[in-house]
Amino acid sequence: MLRIVVLVSGNGSNLQAILDAAAEPGFAAEVVAVVSNRPDAYALQRANYAGVKSVVVDHTGFSDRDSYDAELINTIDSFEPSLVLLAGFMRILTSDFVRHYSCRLLNIHPSLLPNHKGLHTHRRVLENGDDTHGASVHFVTEELDGGPVVLQAKIGVQEDDTSDSLAERLLKKEHQIYPLVVNWIAEGRLTCKGNTPLFDGEPLDAPLQLDEL
Repeated sequence: MLRIVVLVSGNGSNLQAILDAAAEPGFAAEVVAVVSNRPDAYALQRANYAGVKSVVVDHTGFSDRDSYDAELINTIDSFEPSLVLLAGFMRILTSDFVRHYSCRLLNIHPSLLPNHKGLHTHRRVLENGDDTHGASVHFVTEELDGGPVVLQAKIGVQEDDTSDSLAERLLKKEHQIYPLVVNWIAEGRLTCKGNTPLFDGEPLDAPLQLDEL
């Protein structure tokens, strides 16, 4: 079983999707720990309900980003994971952290990367007049939201959409694609070499699309 640590800051709905998938027969990974930078994150309760170890490494107790990330690495590595997932972890990670987990660190971002990197993606999609929105699972590199994208899911933007309605509809897609990518890694179908994803042994030159699988 592939050992996973999940990093969270808030509600943790993508964490719940991973936990639910891990409870299904045939899923080749297990969540061995959930780590949060916020002691009030509801995601910690999700971990407890699932019987998964949860740990708080509160960023407010550290004087700088480097010292925090060093402690975060020590905490994560104590669980000996093969894969680390960002699931709404609202921290910009240092280069040392990202390099330490090179090819072992995944994120899910609520946009069709490389479009709309950063925050407030739903609002920006509406402001930009986009007719399509989506989510991307990608390997994390030192460039913010700039790592190679593995899988995307798309939704159409409707005339009466708001940021909230887009977010709600997109979450359903996020909950599909994140566990799927994790299981690909656990089964050995998805690997990474030098920040280049390989799918079934072949370089992944463009993101896979959920509606084409």
